[in-house]
Amino acid sequence: MAHLMTTQLLLLVWVATWGAQTSTTRARTDLLNVCMDAKHHKDKPSPEDKLHEQCSPWKKNSCCSANTSQEAHKNISNLYRFNWDHCGEMEPACKRHFIQDTCLYECSPNLGPWIQQVDQSWRKERILDVPLCKEDCQRWWEDCKTSLTCKSNWHKGWNWEKGYNKCPTDAACHPFPFYFPTPADLCQEIWSHSYKVSNYSRGSGRCIQMWFDPAQGNPNEEVARFYAEAMSSVGLGGAGPLLISLAPVLLWLLQ
Repeated sequence: MAHLMTTQLLLLVWVATWGAQTSTTRARTDLLNVCMDAKHHKDKPSPEDKLHEQCSPWKKNSCCSANTSQEAHKNISNLYRFNWDHCGEMEPACKRHFIQDTCLYECSPNLGPWIQQVDQSWRKERILDVPLCKEDCQRWWEDCKTSLTCKSNWHKGWNWEKGYNKCPTDAACHPFPFYFPTPADLCQEIWSHSYKVSNYSRGSGRCIQMWFDPAQGNPNEEVARFYAEAMSSVGLGGAGPLLISLAPVLLWLLQ
């Protein structure tokens, strides 16, 4: 009986180990220079010479088309019919950050390490906990302090009966700090944790920059490479907790 239990436990450990190894192999090949499987993304990144204004930093290698970049700059665009001015006109300085956020989401081929599968009608993949450089988050929050909104999570809970988002009847409009008391609250909560505020600064090679000068190259390529390599080097890390928890049982059975 003990021999049978030992065999079963060893098989369980092998399955966990194999799963971790398989995940690591997949990570090595699928995390760099990729586009999400989402509503407006291209299948593969490629040059786009005519990207519009704030999306132009991704001209050399982009997951978005020129048309998508044009729409990203419109209020209630054909991308998602999202109304930035749902509580009155948003301050231009604030809106610039949301346009840049849209450009990063739609155009960047450097978000592979944070792509997760989802089962949603408008996309099969999303980003989760992208380490956004702390200065980019701070500036976003500062520039939106005087603009108004009525919700803390903009992914859900809107009234769409007019064909674009309106505030729910029980939601009152307040300045951004009412719903987002800190920069981290804004950057992490507004899109269901698509971003996670990093402790690293711009230029560190350890956080994703929403803003960058394409003349100096795309700094997010180095960041994606760093995290992809870190994920690939984990090896059996995914099986570690299971191995530790089973160790006492295995030793007892082997005795």
